[in-house]
Amino acid sequence: MNLVVDWLNSVLWSTPVIYFILAVGLLFTVLTRFLQVRHIKEMVVLMFQGKSSKEGVSSFQALSIALSGRVGTGNIAGTATAIAFGGPGAIFWMWTIAFIGAGSAFIESTLAQIYKVNQDGQYRGGPAYYIEKGIGWKWFAIIFAFSAILAMSLLMPGIQSDSIAAGLDNAFGVEKWVTGLLLIVLIGIIIFGGVKRIATVAQYVVPFMALAYIFVAVIIISMNISQLPEVFMLIVKSAFALESAFGGMLGLAVMWGVKRGVFSNEAGQGTGPHAAAAAEVSHPAKQGLVQAFSVYIDTLFICSATAFMILITGMYNTKAADDSYIVNNLPGVEPGAGYTQAAIESVMPGFGSGFVAIALFFFAFTTIMAYYYMAETNIAYLTRGKDPKIAMFILKVVLLGATFLGAIRESGLVWDLGDVGLGLMVWLNLIAILMLAKPALAALKDYEAQKKQGLDPVFDPEKLGIKNADYWTNEYKQKNKDNVS
Repeated sequence: MNLVVDWLNSVLWSTPVIYFILAVGLLFTVLTRFLQVRHIKEMVVLMFQGKSSKEGVSSFQALSIALSGRVGTGNIAGTATAIAFGGPGAIFWMWTIAFIGAGSAFIESTLAQIYKVNQDGQYRGGPAYYIEKGIGWKWFAIIFAFSAILAMSLLMPGIQSDSIAAGLDNAFGVEKWVTGLLLIVLIGIIIFGGVKRIATVAQYVVPFMALAYIFVAVIIISMNISQLPEVFMLIVKSAFALESAFGGMLGLAVMWGVKRGVFSNEAGQGTGPHAAAAAEVSHPAKQGLVQAFSVYIDTLFICSATAFMILITGMYNTKAADDSYIVNNLPGVEPGAGYTQAAIESVMPGFGSGFVAIALFFFAFTTIMAYYYMAETNIAYLTRGKDPKIAMFILKVVLLGATFLGAIRESGLVWDLGDVGLGLMVWLNLIAILMLAKPALAALKDYEAQKKQGLDPVFDPEKLGIKNADYWTNEYKQKNKDNVS
């Protein structure tokens, strides 16, 4: 089993693939003329505009669902793992993939809005939908849908529950099987309540926990503020093999930084578009910009908070390619949340382990919740025109089972399986959004033109020559006519 998983990861996350992800993000950054800088104010403003409807959720709720998926174990344990195997320089490459990845996030989320549908009384969309409607390759859309269901329901929930269980065990001595049972009860209550309940929980839990985590990080950094410039230079120098201690780790720094960066912020992965499609907006570019900003929140804020806490306190280990230690400040501590716990404990004794365990619980809990929503959307895609009740019930059982097993299973295998799931989705989605960049770029140009005229942009795909955007050409137009009359 381990050999097969290792082989899959060696293919899915080979060096050419890492650079391909960077190249795609850079391409979209250039094609959108650095929208992640030009429209940063607009992103924040749009985040709080719009209201939910009977069919959809508000922009902020859609952002919260997407952030539920993005803000999770990757922010705490994943960042620590990047430092352990890629050195401090991996953090620079996490920042890089976040910055340029915001361009990919805009493209995929805008596409999700362009090609969304009103299915069974609620908005649905995402890669499977835009692949079929935009490219016309139903077979490719089906492959993505199956891959997403496999990843979101079976391969990736275990990473989140494993980190929760390890954190609670380390901090409070809670048996892992007890944590597993608690998780499936709580998650079961939410996912059986549908997307509206998921959105409601996400919009309150995610912002509260993110702000609390960043607040603690600011305290830790402030108490060691004199070391901050030195740590920042360590990150930058190590990223380009200019720091003697980490001179031989350039390739590992890039690989682990990109891999853990993509795992954390999910830009280009194809997860964010599912939530983006659910938003009630007047123009696809609006939600595209909001989802692009979610990448910043995830990596530039929360992952950076973790990285600075770990590096500024020196609470980490880093292994070289030959398994020897370059840094071994925490002997016997496995790469992961333990580094973050030790960092906070070193400054706030008696507080760090418990706080990180609670933060992990909420971050990872909401991520599993988001995984369910994404898997459900792909089940909905595959069962269009049929009764999805049995398939949806099986999905719930599989996800809850994977969550429980992840809490009690060996950590290394859990992470490796998650990397396989992530790699499958990234490959398929990047190919799709490269082929479909034109309509997303046309939507951005149209949005900017209307803003220059002082208008609140409204989307008309026929005017832009975009085909198969059926919701906008039929239902949205009719809705506007009804509102006018």
